[in-house]
Amino acid sequence: MRIGVFTALYQQFDFEEALDKAVAAGVSAVEIGVGGYPGSQHCRVDDLLAGAGERRAFLDAIQSRGLLLSALSVHNNPLHPDAAVARQADEDLCRAIRLAQGLGVPVVNGFSGLPAGAPGDTMPNWVTCPWPPEFLQMLDYQWNEVAVPYWRELEPYAAEHGVKIAFEMHPGMLVYNVETMLRLRAATGPALGCNFDPSHLWWNGVDAAAAVRALGEAIFHVHGKDCYVDPINVRVNGCNDHKPYDHILERAWTFRTIGYGHDAAVWKELLSALRLVGYDYVISIEHEDALMSNDEGLAKAIALLKEVVMVEQPGEMFWA
Repeated sequence: MRIGVFTALYQQFDFEEALDKAVAAGVSAVEIGVGGYPGSQHCRVDDLLAGAGERRAFLDAIQSRGLLLSALSVHNNPLHPDAAVARQADEDLCRAIRLAQGLGVPVVNGFSGLPAGAPGDTMPNWVTCPWPPEFLQMLDYQWNEVAVPYWRELEPYAAEHGVKIAFEMHPGMLVYNVETMLRLRAATGPALGCNFDPSHLWWNGVDAAAAVRALGEAIFHVHGKDCYVDPINVRVNGCNDHKPYDHILERAWTFRTIGYGHDAAVWKELLSALRLVGYDYVISIEHEDALMSNDEGLAKAIALLKEVVMVEQPGEMFWA
């Protein structure tokens, strides 16, 4: 496996400066945003789509530094009830798919999106329980009338371009856990899978290693991010928490640098599970730790991953 970084961490730097920062930090892969929430600070999407020379220069800048481009990322909501928002998200996603093909990148990361609860609603609605009974009606509409038809059409589009779509299983989206991920994949096709980010699963009480084993070949890409679940606050209010991320002392959970939410033993179990299901690609660090600077958080994450990431040699497996 390779250790990489999502370059949204370096959004204040231009493209080549960001690559130099990644190399200096000690990673060997980068994930680059091409629209949606991460934006496209390091990627001129239209220029790259327009010319093979532009794409070659872009890849040369990455590969000449010994880096692999692991994924393109476009996190948005193509199922949004606002038609203009949904249309822009769909366009960004389709452009990302075409660009990934042109660059030889196998995967585009994003979200499943989240529809409204009913026709005519103006905002997305995330349902987390089956009662009152209208919640089940909302889920039926979201799945069967919006999400499955959209992704059933887009899945073959991605497959035709030789690209896989990897959903981050994220609370607040229709696909937020193993069950919903596998449900949408079964209803659409094998070009849809997941970008496995354990941080969102841990605060929902999920055993990340068990989730990996359940997902198996549906894992296309992995984010390296940790989460600290505050046992005192959880005992009082539970895990669901909509307080701002910077209210760390009062929150039930908060994103942390790898090793500051779960120790090396947990990460070893997680990486071992990934190896068991055949994943041998990239662990792309996504730094969102408000208690550490970007450079400090990334350095600590890399140090722990270097301790726990396994590399494979013919006939044997050992710790890097």
